Amino acid sequence: MGGNRKGMGADMRFRFVCRCPGRGLICFMLLLAVCALSGGCGERGAVEVDDPGSLPEPTAASVIPEPTATSVIPEPTAASVIYEPGKTLEERFLVPDGYGRKKREQGTLTAFLREYPLKKAGKPVLLFDGSRKGNQSAHAAVCRLPIENEDLQQCADSIMRVYAEFFWQTKQFEKISFSLGGGFQADYNKWRQGYTIRVSGDTAQWVPSSASDGSYQSLKKYLRLVFAYSGTATMEGETKKIAREDIRVGDVFIKGGSPGHVVMVVDVCEREDGAKAFLLAQGYMPAQEFHVLKNPRHEQDPWYYEEEVEYPFETPEYTFDRGSLRRLVYNE
Repeated sequence: MGGNRKGMGADMRFRFVCRCPGRGLICFMLLLAVCALSGGCGERGAVEVDDPGSLPEPTAASVIPEPTATSVIPEPTAASVIYEPGKTLEERFLVPDGYGRKKREQGTLTAFLREYPLKKAGKPVLLFDGSRKGNQSAHAAVCRLPIENEDLQQCADSIMRVYAEFFWQTKQFEKISFSLGGGFQADYNKWRQGYTIRVSGDTAQWVPSSASDGSYQSLKKYLRLVFAYSGTATMEGETKKIAREDIRVGDVFIKGGSPGHVVMVVDVCEREDGAKAFLLAQGYMPAQEFHVLKNPRHEQDPWYYEEEVEYPFETPEYTFDRGSLRRLVYNE
């Protein structure tokens, strides 16, 4: 700072001389007087300074700061696993430190879900009629899974919708088949051949309807009927128990019944020692957008860790009992 003050003094003397044109001798005498009072001008107009040791050391405010933690891209940690600009599941949710995603093969359910588009970060979960869901604190992201304007696509229905969309897009039509209970299997291949399903009491049967139709609109009509006559009870009948270390994309935590609930594993990553972490997503009642869930143990990190899976198993809006982790027959 001392050097700055002396520089300012020399500048002031220069400006003073410049303001005295035509009065050379007087200005020259005044200049000498000013120099004498300020300690002299030194040779060649140099400004003499005090002992350099008396000058203060540079402070934090007078130097360029070193990069800090906030000025670099952080490694994925429990507090930074969500990349808000990400547009897909894989882009939005970074893997935790020490974990990695296995290479995904195109045409698999894992690839389908990792590439699935999400709504912008911070968007609310909407009900089937476009209104906001009451609880907006349970989700980490909202998926762009289609939903129609009626109260049908609830929890189990949302998961059936995911599988149906995947099988339809990959032309695995023979795998679009869901139980309606009572031993009746609603096969989409039969539907697209021009049949429909007639339900009377507890009995369902195929009846001819129209010409074959493999359009997406026809798929939506088929799903509407499936959603009306199926749920967690029929879905649970199409599952088998699995161990937590065997968990993979497409598996579910399910409690069949009325009411019951089901959530779906939509992504998995793992450590070198084989321990896994996974993301869960759900639909719910009333019918609403499919959404990725937070982990109530650590809401800033939505990943569920294998070692955390103990029962009762808590998710934001439902708690599951032992035996609820299961694999659907159409995920074999």
